Amino acid sequence: MEIKAVKFRKDGFYGQPFAFGGEDGPDKFDRNVRYRGSLQNYLIDTGDEVILVDTGLPAGTPEEVPDENSPAYTGKDICSYMEAFAALGYKPEQVTKILLTHRHSDHSGELRSFPNAKVYVNADEISADELQGLANLVPVTFTDGAYYNFPESQIIIPGVRLIKAKGHTKGNSIIIAENDGLFYMLHGDITYVDEALYADKLSVVFDDLAAARETQDRIREFIRNHPTQTAGQYIYLRT
Repeated sequence: MEIKAVKFRKDGFYGQPFAFGGEDGPDKFDRNVRYRGSLQNYLIDTGDEVILVDTGLPAGTPEEVPDENSPAYTGKDICSYMEAFAALGYKPEQVTKILLTHRHSDHSGELRSFPNAKVYVNADEISADELQGLANLVPVTFTDGAYYNFPESQIIIPGVRLIKAKGHTKGNSIIIAENDGLFYMLHGDITYVDEALYADKLSVVFDDLAAARETQDRIREFIRNHPTQTAGQYIYLRT
C-alpha cells in the first residue's frame, strides 16, 4: 500500500484565532500568529485498487487575495486538483473508490471527474447540495462496529476504514489506513494546522461543537496509543 499526496495549493496560512478559537473564542488568540498551510488530498494505491480520499476544489476556483486581516488563506495554486492527480501518473478511470470526509466543495469538488468510482460517504451527508445529481454514491451507515476507541466504523477494504467523526459537519468522517505497523489518519478539517491538534484547540468552523470536541478527544487518545501519521487537507506536514 502506498499513500500519496495530491497537492494543489501551497504557501497558505491559518491565523491562530481561526485555528484555535472554536471553544474559547477567536478574540482570546493572537491574530498576528499564523501557521503555515497547504492544500492537498490523498490517494491510496493498494496495488489492486486506486482509492482517493476527497477530490479537492472544483476546477477554476479562484485563489483568495489575503491581507493583514485575513483569518485564513488556502494558498497559491500549484495546479488544479485534476492536474495534480494526473502528475502522480494515474488516469481517472483507474480510480475505483472515493472516500469522502465531508460534503464541503473544497473536498468534493471533482467527484464527477471519476466515472468508475464508487463514492463512499456518511449517510448523514447524502442530502447535501454538493452531492446532488451523483449516481455513484454509497451511503455508509457504519455497520462494522468499533475500531479501537472510535465507536462506529466501516471497513472499505482490509486495512482501510471509514470512521464516523462528526463535528466539523454533522456527517464528517475520517479514514484510517494500516500499513507496515503504522496507522495513517487521513482527515478533512478536524484541525487546520498541526499546532492546533498539539494544543488541543478546535477551529472556528463546525456544525456541532460538542461533537467536534468528542471527535478531537478520540483522535488525540488514538494518537497517544498508536504510532500514527496524521494528514489533513490543510495540515502542513513536516518531513
